[in-house]
Order: sequence, then structure tokens, then C-alpha cells
Amino acid sequence: MTGPSTPAPADPQPTSDPRGSGDPYAPYASADPYAPYASADPHGSHGPHRPYDRPQASGGPTLAARLHGTDPDRRAAATPRVLLFALLTGLLAAWLLYDGVGANLLICGAATAAVAGAVAHAAGRRIRPWTAVWSLLALALLAVPACWDAGWPGLLASGCALGLASLALHGGRRWSGVLLALPAVLWQSVSGVGWVWDAMEGRALPGRGRIVPVLKALAVAVALLVVFGLLFASADPAMADLLTELSPTVDVRQLPLRGLLFAIGTLTALGFAHIGAGPRRWDRLAVRPGRERRRLEWALPLVALNLMFGAFAVIQAVVVLGGADAVLSSTGMSRSAYARQGFWQLSVITVLTLVVVAVAKRWAPRTTPADRRLARILLGLLCLLALAVVASALGRMWFYVDASGLTRLRLWVLVVEIWLGVVFLLLITAGLTRRTGWLPRAVVLSGMLTVAVYGLMGPDAIVAEQNVARYERSQQIDLRNVRELSADAVPALDRLPEPQRSCSLQLIRVDLDRDVRPWYAAGSSVLRARGVLADHPLVEGPVRGRGACEWAGLVSEDRW
Repeated sequence: MTGPSTPAPADPQPTSDPRGSGDPYAPYASADPYAPYASADPHGSHGPHRPYDRPQASGGPTLAARLHGTDPDRRAAATPRVLLFALLTGLLAAWLLYDGVGANLLICGAATAAVAGAVAHAAGRRIRPWTAVWSLLALALLAVPACWDAGWPGLLASGCALGLASLALHGGRRWSGVLLALPAVLWQSVSGVGWVWDAMEGRALPGRGRIVPVLKALAVAVALLVVFGLLFASADPAMADLLTELSPTVDVRQLPLRGLLFAIGTLTALGFAHIGAGPRRWDRLAVRPGRERRRLEWALPLVALNLMFGAFAVIQAVVVLGGADAVLSSTGMSRSAYARQGFWQLSVITVLTLVVVAVAKRWAPRTTPADRRLARILLGLLCLLALAVVASALGRMWFYVDASGLTRLRLWVLVVEIWLGVVFLLLITAGLTRRTGWLPRAVVLSGMLTVAVYGLMGPDAIVAEQNVARYERSQQIDLRNVRELSADAVPALDRLPEPQRSCSLQLIRVDLDRDVRPWYAAGSSVLRARGVLADHPLVEGPVRGRGACEWAGLVSEDRW
């Protein structure tokens, strides 16, 4: 949701880059996404003569003035109903989330979204296409804990869902608008308390004449029942048993955690409601380009870096075309060691290349068309050569997985490396089209889709499936790769023959025997795992005192 339906003039745009070079600081041709949110400002604080746009002695507006420019034009006031719904959401979180995370997280997320949506609707805001995209993707991320039992993917998906929900309510299309909107709910939750407090202070409580007498009567009744109940219980054992059965049981040890969950649920609901009532316009936070450098001091390092990347790409082409043995003989390394050692360095190179591109784009010369053309050529070539680095890293990791099996860490770095390759493709596309207005949202969308796919496909199930398939193909398996997986891996590991099957499922069965969570606090894979283990119980070794793992033997391999 991005703003009320009443349109208003958009903010004045910068006038640089008239040739449409695609520079991210060039004027935006499309309408301001917050323009419908604007309202009349008698002081002209958002007009063409804003105070923070005036020349200052320091050469530019202060940070406080720039942040002031992101203030919403108006924000709807909090109502008692908003506070009531936030408290109910907190109670729901304290009740459902205490036992664990599963479908309950999706339920609490839907309740929080309902509160924020109601406030945004009351403020006159309307749903836009990107709002729907971010919201649906956030719900998909919250569904990860409901489907699978593994903890790390669920935690990652939950954090990304919070950021996407914040982005859906804020809107945003520039880098500042998108990146600052993602974590904004963290501080909006605190300011949301002040927003509700200011609205409730001095406000008459509706129905006070009817509610207060009822509360007083309930308090007196509870006090009388406690006093006389204790006396009756001490006087008659039968009465004591009856009162014990009728009295609700409260585990005092649960109160601190449930209280914390209540506070977190309430603050989160208030934070999103605060954003829905009137978000900050982070798109208005202008990030000016750095001071232009001379062409030589900027281009020479990039040319040298491109030459180094090109040399690496040539070597990799030689390896792919059949010269691997010659290259490996010159290094004195085995194929497995060559693949394992090089992957991490190539991953670091990939990340550093993105940093180099961002820094170079900020300080690159852009005054003349020749400067802009040179910047596009050098940075585009660097991104293209970086794709060769990504491909080499993926090839090495895939070779190592085929030789040694898949682990959680190896799967995660494979997914991250693939996403980095997608980012480079987006950068190349932006350079070819010379338009970058779509790039910030596309990069965030690709990252969130990657997290959603990674979580929904069940990483532990994928790890188990690949290791079982490798065993069926080569009769080799490192049981240490699968013994510490979650219940998600049980259906795949059940296909192993004995004693490998019982060895790989021992720790999972122990965890399931200790797991007493209700259905809503665990992934659906837990129910499937219990059914599989009930149908096919584990077996022990054929010799007394010898366990299944000792009977099977464990392949000793390096794991990383």
C-alpha cells in the first residue's frame, strides 16, 4: 500500500543527465510513487522551495534536514480499536508461539497483516501491484516453517518476511527507498508505542460507565473466591480436590517467555500499524553521487582488473576444453582438492566484484557522453567476466558434491552463488537498456525469491535425497552428512538399506521422541516422519552391544 487515492503534485526532480544515460541519479520519468499520498502543505515544506533544498554554508543539506524530507505528509491517528487489535495479536503470539514455530507463525503473521491493512485502509491508502507482490511473497516465506522442520531456513524466511511486509507498506523504487524500508519495522515498533500513547492520552474511554463497574465487580469476586477457596480447601480434602480440578493450572516458569512473546507480538503489530497509517518516504532521501574522478585514475584500475578476470576466464576455458590434467599437474593437486580449495576464494571474488562495481559507479566520470559510454563498457565487461567466475565456482562445487556428497552448508553456498550470478545478469541488463529505475526492486525481488525457493524446497530433504541417490549410484555415503538432519530428511533416508538406514535415522528418532509440540508448532514434515518411523522401526546391530552405526561404519571424509 503506497498512499491515499487523492493525487497531488510529485516532488521536484533533479535535472541532471538529460541524455537518459541510465545513471541511477538521473531524474525519474515516471510518477512519484508517493505522489498520491501528498496533501496540502501551507508552509510549502514539500514544494519546490523546501528549506532543506536551500544552499547552506556547508555545501549541502544536513542529515537531519534530509531525514526531515522523508517525513510523511500526514499520518492517520491511532484509535482504541488499533490498540485492542495489537494487544489481541500479542496474546495470540504468546499463546501459539510458546511451543515452537510452524503454522502458528503464519497465523500470527496474518493477524498482524490484518491490523496493518485495516489501519492503511482507514488512512485512505490503496493496494498497488508491487504491494501485492511483496505481500504475497512475505506470506510464502512465512509458510516455510509450516511445511518443514529445519530451523535455519525457517529463521531466514521469517526475517525476510518481516522486511518484505515493511517494504509492502512503505513502497519504494530507488535504492534508498527499497533498502531502508526493509528494516524500518525495527524502529517503527518503538515509535508505534508513542504514536498510540499520544492518541490515547486524554481520550475518554468509550463505555467507561459500563466497563469500569464490571471490572470492579470481577476484581472483588476473584478476591473473595481466592480467600474463601483457600479456607474451604484447608478445611475439607474433598473440597480441595474439587477446587484443584476447577482451578486453571498456570506454570510460573512459562510466564517470562510468554510475556516476552506477548510484548514482541504487540510491538510488531503496532509497528506495522504505524507504518500503515503513514510511512516515511525513503525515496526522497537523496543519495548524491560521489565526486567525479579523472578518467585515468578511474579507468586504469578497472582495465587492469578486467585483464586479470579475462586471464582467469581463459584458464577455465582451457580446463573445460580438456586441459584439466595439464593444469592440475602443474599445481600438484588432485581434482577434489582443486575444486574444494578454489570455491571459497571464487565466492569472495564474486562478492568483492559487486562492491567494486558499486564504488566505481559512484565515482565514475559522467559529465560527457564519452565518460558515460566508457563507464558502461568497463563495468559491463567486468560483470560479464564475473559470470565466468560464478560459473567456475558452481562447477567446482558441483564436482565436489558429486565426489563427496551434499551438506547443508554446500547447498546454501550453491544457492547464494546462483543468486549472485542473477544479480550480475540484472546489472548487465540495466547497462544495456540504460535504464536503472527497475533495478533496486528487481534485485530485492530476486533475493527474496531465492530465499523462498530455498526454504520451500526443503533443504534437509534435498540434502538427504542427493546423498541417498549417490549411494544408490556408487554405494558410497558419508553418514555424517545426514545423521544431524531434521525430520524433513526421513522419507529419503528411509530408502537406505540396513544398517545405513538405522544409523542415519537414530538421532532424528531421538529428537522426535522428545518432541511434544502441538501440530500448529511444528512443520508438516514431522507428521510424515513419525508415520515413516512407525511403519519401519529402526534395527540395532546383529552383535550384542554393537550399534547400527558401528555395524555400518562411517566414511571418514573432510566436511565443510
